[in-house]
Amino acid sequence: LFFILVCIFFPLAVGQDVNLLRSIGPGVIWVTALLATLISLGNLFRIDFSDGSLSQLALSDHPLTVLLFAKSISHWITNQLPLVLLAPFLAIGFDLPIDSIEVLFLSLLIGTPALSMLGSLAAALAAGLQQSTGLIALLLLPLCAPILIFGARGSSLVIVGQDIAGSLYLLGALTLLILTLTPFATAAAVRVSLD
Repeated sequence: LFFILVCIFFPLAVGQDVNLLRSIGPGVIWVTALLATLISLGNLFRIDFSDGSLSQLALSDHPLTVLLFAKSISHWITNQLPLVLLAPFLAIGFDLPIDSIEVLFLSLLIGTPALSMLGSLAAALAAGLQQSTGLIALLLLPLCAPILIFGARGSSLVIVGQDIAGSLYLLGALTLLILTLTPFATAAAVRVSLD
């Protein structure tokens, strides 16, 4: 709901300058997707930590990295994937061309799993804290800057008629790197939070 409201009201507040809307549209949608992710991360591990099920996961016979990877992917499916599916419709409000909307959709589809994985790492570090949303934001925002830059840049390049392959390749490489490394770091962070 937050994502939808910001993407609807932002063009209304900025005005009718089509060039301005087109230039800021991809960035606004990406930043709003990141902020919507932050809202949902506060409870990712906190409830499991307080009721003891996170301790049970750590003591399980299954590898903790696999279990936490599955939890992060389920977070992406339930929280990020709906944003990705809604983004093309909301991008119409920024008067983005069809090819730019397609690239925006593709970049969100590639980049949002990385946001969820980095968010799960930050949420694991703050799992034992009661009010952890501020700490999660402080940990997560600097790590997400390259994802936001490459994600929004692709749609902006389409508008000016330049090649988008470099930005999407770098975004895909970042996502693969994050998907590979963060489950191990998240498992270590959970063990630290449980100690």
